[in-house]
Amino acid sequence: MRAAIFDAPKTMHVGDWKAPVAGPDEVLVKVKAAGICAGDMYIFQGKNPYAKYPVIGGHEICGEVDGKLVVVEPFVGCGKCYPCRIGKSNCCANLKVLGVHCDGGYADYMVAPKRNIHSVPSGLSPMWASFAEPLAIGVQSCRRGAVRSGELVLILGAGPIGLALIEVAKAKGARPVVTDILDARLEFARELGAEALKADESLLQKVLDLTNGEGAPVVIEATGNAKAMESTVDLVAAGGRIVIVGLVKKGTMVSFPGLDFTRKEVTIVGSRASVNCFPEALELLASEKIRYPEVASEFSMWDAPAVFAKLDSDPAAVHKGVLMT
Repeated sequence: MRAAIFDAPKTMHVGDWKAPVAGPDEVLVKVKAAGICAGDMYIFQGKNPYAKYPVIGGHEICGEVDGKLVVVEPFVGCGKCYPCRIGKSNCCANLKVLGVHCDGGYADYMVAPKRNIHSVPSGLSPMWASFAEPLAIGVQSCRRGAVRSGELVLILGAGPIGLALIEVAKAKGARPVVTDILDARLEFARELGAEALKADESLLQKVLDLTNGEGAPVVIEATGNAKAMESTVDLVAAGGRIVIVGLVKKGTMVSFPGLDFTRKEVTIVGSRASVNCFPEALELLASEKIRYPEVASEFSMWDAPAVFAKLDSDPAAVHKGVLMT
């Protein structure tokens, strides 16, 4: 079969790869669409410590099983460790991610556990369905933050995950306010219906002005920037909730003012990928409430080396890329 293969940092080619064979409790998926996200770029750039070259990336996957359209949940838990036993397989001590630890969707075919396969509602195209994975991250984050209708939700970062957060927060009846340093990202966030604020030295005052001096009930950090994470305690209202979605480099320390843990009685939680969120993400996509996939640019799967090279040199070249077979 053909595959787009990461050979080494910043080295990728399209070539032949041994076709996978489904084992017990697995299915063979004929890939139709696979999104490009920051995690895939990290493999291309040599920044993902878990990927061993050569490897086939791609974890935002829509394909066919027995002629029916499905999406693939890429996080595979062992089912035995403590997180798995308490229903948090996304935090599995032995977690495997399709497209990172083992081959993913940048190929004609891939295999996945049967339990990780979800049927696509009728009417959704493969490209739109491939957004189930990033949208599920938004669902997980909003669940972790207990986002409620009518609440102002401050989202730090208007990248692909920030855009998913806008859509999920809106679907829950909340009022999303997004920040970023890039004007182009803020403009698209406005098109999705969010209020948008430039992330600069006056951000705290802008948030206080929007909230009658109280701060945001919910702050979701989706930049992966340590300084942005540290700012969340100032930005959140007393009694509010902070959700950290962004990833910093291993070993990076983040400091919070200790007094505010008690003075504000702040709840701070992490949010990792998703668990049991794909059904809700697919329902949202099918509901026509979601516009997020409109941001996507489609490319041929077999142009992947050129696409990754372009995004490496110019990260703002496209909002979101999806590779199509």
